[in-house]
Amino acid sequence: MASHEVLQAFVQAATQGSFSAAARKLGKSQSTVSAAVASLEIDLNVVLFDRSSRKPTLTPAGQVLLQRAEQVLEASSRLELAASQLSQGLEPKLSLAMSDTYQSDRFEVALSAFEQRYPDLELECLIAECEDLIALVQSGRAQIAFIEKQEAYPPDLTFSPVEERTEIALFVSPGHPLANLDKVHPHTLQQHRELRLASIISPNENRGTQRVWSAPSYLMLMEMAQLGFGWAPIPRWLVERFGGNQLVELKVRSWPRSVAVDALWSRHQPPGPAGSWLLGKMLE
Repeated sequence: MASHEVLQAFVQAATQGSFSAAARKLGKSQSTVSAAVASLEIDLNVVLFDRSSRKPTLTPAGQVLLQRAEQVLEASSRLELAASQLSQGLEPKLSLAMSDTYQSDRFEVALSAFEQRYPDLELECLIAECEDLIALVQSGRAQIAFIEKQEAYPPDLTFSPVEERTEIALFVSPGHPLANLDKVHPHTLQQHRELRLASIISPNENRGTQRVWSAPSYLMLMEMAQLGFGWAPIPRWLVERFGGNQLVELKVRSWPRSVAVDALWSRHQPPGPAGSWLLGKMLE
């Protein structure tokens, strides 16, 4: 296996156009660079440079192996960076849990910057709602959650409001009896099946007496509404992006509702350096 220094000498000689220029770039003597390239040719059993002219040029084999050498050096650099970050306490994996109520341009921008800053860190995104999001953070399954604002949180968790807000409206399929009404009275809603969000941990919490079908995600509620099974409160952004013109928004008093979002994390097991960095970006 060629050493890091030998591969550097080869790559610099190829990109700088001469052994002397590569030597200046690396802060070594020309003879050291020439010897390194020659040893690499012996180890690989190929001629990397055509030395018949005053200025060495890459052979066809050298052009192919230059790309491979650059890939090896890049991988080596990323390995060293990852090892350095981990030795300084960087978490090897970051898990985020998000409610479908939250659709954020800021989050997409932050993720792009995160990918550049921590290219080798594993990122996991989980989708959950309400109590399920809280449980994911409390159990350590997720380090950060973005949740529809709650009246109160358990004492072992801390939170901060996110400036962005979202809207939830009521939707039905075009063929549903409510779809043709100009305005819908809340009493009229109760005469039809409600498609309600229900967390896995507390599926029966706030369950009404009328007919109800429930699901643990807004995406599932949207699909049930598209099939005509009832009316459902769904984030507007989700319908606009994935609804495919298969839903009609109902005009009901007090709807749509503006929803605030909180960022949530554990007091006892706060996010590591990468999580803290991403959290800071989201709370700017």
